Amino acid sequence: MAVIGEIIKVAIEAADKFLNNPDPVEAQKEVLKDLLSEAKHTAFGKHYNFRNILAQKDLRAAFANKIPYHNYDRMFDEWWHKVLNGQRDITWPGKVDYFAVSSGTTSKKKHIPVTDDMMKSIRKAGIKQLKGMANFDMPGEFYEKEILMFGSSTDLKKVNGHYEGEISGISASQLPFWFEGYYRPGKEIAAINDWDRRVEAVAREAPNWDIGSISGIPSWVELMIKKVMAYHKVDNIHEIWPNFKVFTSGGVAFEPYKKSFDNITGKPIIVIDTYLTSEGYLATQTRKDTDAMRLITDNGIYFEFVPFNPDDIEEDGSIPPQAKALTLEEVEEGVEYVLIISTVSGAWRYMIGDTIVFTDKERAEIKITGRTKHYLNVVGSQLSVIQMNHALKEMERFYDCDISEFTVAALKEHDEYLHRWYLGVNGEIRSGEQEVARRLDGILQENNKNYAVARTKALKSVEVKVVPVNLFYQWTEETKQKGGQAKVPRVMKAADFRKWEEFVNSKLRGEDYRDVKGSEKERLRDEETEGLSD
Repeated sequence: MAVIGEIIKVAIEAADKFLNNPDPVEAQKEVLKDLLSEAKHTAFGKHYNFRNILAQKDLRAAFANKIPYHNYDRMFDEWWHKVLNGQRDITWPGKVDYFAVSSGTTSKKKHIPVTDDMMKSIRKAGIKQLKGMANFDMPGEFYEKEILMFGSSTDLKKVNGHYEGEISGISASQLPFWFEGYYRPGKEIAAINDWDRRVEAVAREAPNWDIGSISGIPSWVELMIKKVMAYHKVDNIHEIWPNFKVFTSGGVAFEPYKKSFDNITGKPIIVIDTYLTSEGYLATQTRKDTDAMRLITDNGIYFEFVPFNPDDIEEDGSIPPQAKALTLEEVEEGVEYVLIISTVSGAWRYMIGDTIVFTDKERAEIKITGRTKHYLNVVGSQLSVIQMNHALKEMERFYDCDISEFTVAALKEHDEYLHRWYLGVNGEIRSGEQEVARRLDGILQENNKNYAVARTKALKSVEVKVVPVNLFYQWTEETKQKGGQAKVPRVMKAADFRKWEEFVNSKLRGEDYRDVKGSEKERLRDEETEGLSD
């Protein structure tokens, strides 16, 4: 009998029973009050007179009326560049020692402050996630197994007196000492910068570990598992880790990867979705009878919600200043919202770029529906990423195939608009690309009336290119973003999409992409079509 595991299980179940989640609305009121009180003496707090806001009867309304929306560029240009230069008390008290560096493939690197208070918030969220395990009926022995956290390197880069890395690497570098006995791959392997060398080290050590759960971005965890399987010449990962029971998915929804994970596992696993971003740990799945995630409403992050109308979104993905933000009690289930956050890292009314929908308002449970920049609406098609995912799941069922990755863009060619899709497939689709395009087009028309109208007007055609899924991983590698938090955008701007196509064509021809140069004509065409898809 797993005595220690049973003790831990009982403790977790007791915590879940007696330490009930607070009322989300009341918790949010307290969080905002605490944020304003802590930051009132910062440069930001003085500039926007937090003292005066705190004196108002309706604190949330006063806050919304006084503080403008910020996207990353505005936050950085006006405030965070000072934080990055080592100045104290700018948007949050004290000096910031860590910055989460984003891995966007189509934009400049972003430096998001990660304060000590944010690290405490992330650890607290992790405990809430563990507490939620009580609802998944795990056996006692599960709590004695090891946890493989497969993210970015913990070998953080020191720059001008602070440390930089991806949020998963920063979080793993700050794990409490008592967790080290459970944590894999361990400090030494986790600090290896080169992704392939790190995976090889994991593969070598894999038989020595008793892994019960794995966490990470699905695409990179899948690729890591496949390399471990190949290294040991096994058919599924349970031949190496027979007690692997839980996968904690972070960064993206797990649904598109379910079929590929079924192919590399020998037993059913439980998948728990989490919402950890460079800006904070926002939500986690706490119930087994849903794949929605509960917003963590009492943990240093204040949430607001702007109804998502793609026609009102600016070209850079930001929202106009006149857009009204709703509080938690004002939202409705089934409506898409742009998520706005204010945090203990000194982000204020900050738009992280995600759109969400509430599935259970009382429990504050949400699903991520996409990105404001990853919304295909050039000719009124109004296609969200969640609609794209659902369409491709239907495609998988019809063709009995595995579409793990995709990207799409709206392009203008020969004075006509078209959507061109690239589907990253494990194996093959036993049908021609034109027929695949017709079926995908039909599914989208059937499920999205705006798209159907667009197809009768400006959107003249739909094309599909079926390519090996490994090309998506190679793209992130050759753009120096392999592993960690890196993801290929589901929707690309036209200019970035041309670079993607150039890369794919070079690989299919067996050429080195780094030696391929676009013609002047192609460059001019890219400039003309810049911004057509966003």
